[in-house]
Amino acid sequence: MEWNKEKKVDLRYIFTVPNILSYIRIVLIAPFVILFLKKEYLFAAICIIVSGLSDCVDGFLARKLNQITQLGKMLDPVADKLTLLAVGVCLSVVEPMIIPVIVILIIKDLLMLIGASVMLKNKVMPFASEWYGKVGTVCFYVSVAAIVVFDLILDVQNFDIVSLILLSITAVIMLYSLVRYYLIFRAMMKKAKEEKSQAGNTAD
Repeated sequence: MEWNKEKKVDLRYIFTVPNILSYIRIVLIAPFVILFLKKEYLFAAICIIVSGLSDCVDGFLARKLNQITQLGKMLDPVADKLTLLAVGVCLSVVEPMIIPVIVILIIKDLLMLIGASVMLKNKVMPFASEWYGKVGTVCFYVSVAAIVVFDLILDVQNFDIVSLILLSITAVIMLYSLVRYYLIFRAMMKKAKEEKSQAGNTAD
């Protein structure tokens, strides 16, 4: 009986509403890539719009429904990173101007992955995404959706200038979020080091 209860609790923990939205974002990556490579840009754009909307509301729902979990804190950025990388790589094939933003994105994610690994190694739980990280993600989604719709689908003339502006804003926000995340990382590691030092002194 206890075993069944534990399994039930585990399922509720795994399949919270915010977590389900993160799963949906991960699942949407495959159809987006397939549709994009087949030049079905409209349906590919719909996948991105749905993914972006789910990303905008999952944090709000987690707080509103009191479903903030450690699993959710890890799933959300993983879904974001996988989606952004898939979208970026696909789009850079047809729009080379996006490559600098993709490079910034890859560097940012690699540094954050290294930071998370260092925190876990030191038994410090990685922190959840902050609002500025979400803003960077939303800006990326908006930029990509605009490029796909107005450049690839509607073929609007001289849209390259608008694309460049949107991508530049996205890159600046990503760099800003990276700096802010680094400051949080440094503060948490410093606190963990101080607590470890105090624990060692108490033991002595």
